[in-house]
Amino acid sequence: MSMCRAFGATLAAPSVALVLAAAAGAAANEISVNVYRSHLRTQLGHTFVFRTTVANHAPSTTGSLIAHLNVLSLRDGVEVDPEDWSTHRTRYIGTIPAGGSRTITWKVHAINTGRIALYVAVLPQAGLTRPPTTGRTVQLVVAERNTLNSGGILPLALGIPSLLGLIAGGLQLARRSR
Repeated sequence: MSMCRAFGATLAAPSVALVLAAAAGAAANEISVNVYRSHLRTQLGHTFVFRTTVANHAPSTTGSLIAHLNVLSLRDGVEVDPEDWSTHRTRYIGTIPAGGSRTITWKVHAINTGRIALYVAVLPQAGLTRPPTTGRTVQLVVAERNTLNSGGILPLALGIPSLLGLIAGGLQLARRSR
C-alpha cells in the first residue's frame, strides 16, 4: 500500500508541474508582440522607423506593461551601444484591455554598418518573474555611406585652401611689383 502511495505521489508531482507549465505558457501567450517590417535596409547615419503592436489576447485587462527595444550586432567583434541607436528605448505602455492592442513607433538612428538585429521585449511593470514576451527580430542591414560631399563639407574643403592660395599669390605679386 505504501508503494502505491509513493507511486501515486510520483505521478502527481509531474502532473502538477505540467499544469503549472501549461498555465505559465497560457499566460505568456496572452500577450503578443507583432512587428510590421521584419527586414530593413538603410545607410550609415540615416534615421528610420518601424512599428510594433502589443496585443492582449486574454479575457481580462493586462497589468501595466513595459516595452523595451533591444539592439545588437550579428557580427562578432562589433560593439553596439543601444543608447546611441535610440533615445527612447523603454516605453511604459500601461494596461491593455481584453482584446485590445497598442502600437508603438520606434525611431532608430543607424550608428554601425553591418547586420544588426532589433527586437522588442514586453514585461509586466510589476516585475513578475516570468519570461518577457518578444516579437520577431527585425533584420537590419546598414550599408556604408560612401559620399564625396559628406555633410556638405566639399565646398569648404576645396574653397578655403583655394582662397588661401589666391591670397598668398596676390601678396607675392604685390611684393614683386614694389
